[in-house]
Amino acid sequence: MAHFYDALETRSPAEREAALLAALPAQVVHAKAASAAFAELLKDVNPAAVTSRAALAQLPVIRKSELQERQQAAREAGGDVFGGFSAIRYGATMPRVFASPGPIYEPEGTAKDYWRMARAIFAAGFRPGELIHNAFSYHFVPAGSMMETGAHALGCTVFPGGTGQTEQQVQAMRELQPAGYIGTPSFLKIIVEKAAEMGVTLPSVKKAMFGGEAFPPSLRDWFAEHGITGYQCYATADLGLIAYETEAREGLVLDEGVIVEIVRPGTGDPVAEGEVGELVVTSLNPAYPLIRFGTGDLSAILPGPCPTGRTNTRIKGWMGRADQTTKIRGMFVHPKQVDAIVKRFPEVVKARLVVGGEMANDQMTLQVETACSGPDALAAKIAEAIRDVTKLRGEVTIMLPGSLPNDGKVIEDARSYK
Repeated sequence: MAHFYDALETRSPAEREAALLAALPAQVVHAKAASAAFAELLKDVNPAAVTSRAALAQLPVIRKSELQERQQAAREAGGDVFGGFSAIRYGATMPRVFASPGPIYEPEGTAKDYWRMARAIFAAGFRPGELIHNAFSYHFVPAGSMMETGAHALGCTVFPGGTGQTEQQVQAMRELQPAGYIGTPSFLKIIVEKAAEMGVTLPSVKKAMFGGEAFPPSLRDWFAEHGITGYQCYATADLGLIAYETEAREGLVLDEGVIVEIVRPGTGDPVAEGEVGELVVTSLNPAYPLIRFGTGDLSAILPGPCPTGRTNTRIKGWMGRADQTTKIRGMFVHPKQVDAIVKRFPEVVKARLVVGGEMANDQMTLQVETACSGPDALAAKIAEAIRDVTKLRGEVTIMLPGSLPNDGKVIEDARSYK
């Protein structure tokens, strides 16, 4: 078991799925009882019936923008700063509260490894009894606390380096001799370069876990050349850990405490395995029970198990943003409007709205995949629906199924701004 954080990582997929779905109805009951927001959002939902992914897919997706709007409205009315989503309140059950840009306020509960980061830290090579240099921010945002509490759960000591003060970071690393670093990859690169400039070596820093930024292969190779093996994790301030990289470096393995769906942007409809879509996460965290929370990030499911022996589902990693809202001729057009158009025509398999033309001369074309006969008549009807839903005129191009790229785009802005 030394190769894995715990036995949960090597469960059979069927055992894991059964456990997650068995926990789901109780979490829906809890969310409705302890969270005013979900009491309203799920008022017509029978929790006892939410026992499958198909049933889960019928529940509304709550996106970050809606959470922010509800929080702001509640604060302006003198109400709950969390917009009714938190199941805990100020006091002993909430040792900290954090703020993300927006602002969006996130509670931190008292559970050990509240953000579930220990699993990712372990996969990055850290072990009990080691010192970790934590260079994530300790103010406003939860990143510093997320990593520290995970490291403590793993049995590690933490130096709270935080951000900035590069020379002092180098000095602390030289004198404390940490086993590795947790933070953004760009900041560690700056630290390593500053150490070289100062004539200081950092021989103890052999491993790193990164988050908050892209970690491309070129940067991974740069660190390897400097004796540092780095891995990445995918976590958010709302949900904690979602997925993490392993030594196989083939996608990211999902955390054991979340239920993840990939849906078509602008909808709550799950896509086929391998198709790019928005990550929607249901958290089993009782303190902040987010049900079908839309992250706004694009990804896709990878086929097969991880070569390391971890049996949970893998995702490709971050592949862009799902919120593709675009202003066309002075009007905002949203992915959910494209979905509303498509849902009027069962024969349409997939669609993409392409916005072309030059500045002040927008041209809108809805590309639709369909195998139906009479494409001209269908195109005319779809054009009418475009005008009805968006209040804008648009062209329609009929395409064969499988013609559109698998990149998660529902709206493509192809305008020239030269």
